[in-house]
Amino acid sequence: MASGYDRALSVFSPDGHVFQVEYALEAVKRGTCAVAVKGSKIVVLGCEKRSAMKLQDTRITPSKISMVDTHVCLAFAGLNADARILVDKARLEAQSHRLTVEDPVTIEYITKYVAGVQQRYTQSGGVRPFGISTLIVGFDPGSEEARLYQTEPSGIYSAWKANAIGRSSKTVREFLERNHTPSLDRPATIELTIKSLLEVVQTGAKNIEIAIMAPGKEVEYLQSEDIEKIVEKINSEKDAEASTRRGGARGGNAAAGGSAASAQGAEQVLASRPAGEGAAE
Repeated sequence: MASGYDRALSVFSPDGHVFQVEYALEAVKRGTCAVAVKGSKIVVLGCEKRSAMKLQDTRITPSKISMVDTHVCLAFAGLNADARILVDKARLEAQSHRLTVEDPVTIEYITKYVAGVQQRYTQSGGVRPFGISTLIVGFDPGSEEARLYQTEPSGIYSAWKANAIGRSSKTVREFLERNHTPSLDRPATIELTIKSLLEVVQTGAKNIEIAIMAPGKEVEYLQSEDIEKIVEKINSEKDAEASTRRGGARGGNAAAGGSAASAQGAEQVLASRPAGEGAAE
């Protein structure tokens, strides 16, 4: 029980918790899943889309993947309205940096800014924390090394090779830990991103959104038809693997049955011999 310590943002509980921040993390866990994977000179963002209503105009429905600058992309999990405000603040800072310094922001700089905004909203009365976590990806100016950072409602930020946030993020992260390698090429990185999303997305390609970033190029969004082809390939590979496993299990059972029959036959032969008859000495 929070025992009243969750009523004010600026009050710690006796065991050192700030409950409003922990509630914001719960809002993130209830949001749709977002995944980011770094490959060799490529970084891929994938998001689970909510199904659109029949009368909803999907052309102007906000996406979970947003551009902060031409070389910085952001995906989020949590409250959409909070994300819109935070993305607008990040865009304003990126343009202000261009105007002041005459250089685009680095990925770490804009990540620190976003995390700083989130942290400020955990330390003042009369406000509440942002109910979102973000994945920020891109390439620094003049660099071909992909960058991937995560920020949390508490204001923490960290660098990753691959990560997931939102619903069932622990399951997806464990899948990425087993399958990710730093030398992934473009097709393998895209396929791993979609595979990891299929761990939690039950409706297939229609509810998956994929954005691809490469050094010196504009962000590329995969069309639904292309995602569908990759999903079909993944499903066919899973079916083939399952068939092979079933075949191996049947072969093992048959071998075990043959061994049992041979043993039973040997026992019958020994039982039929007269007493004292055995191998020559």
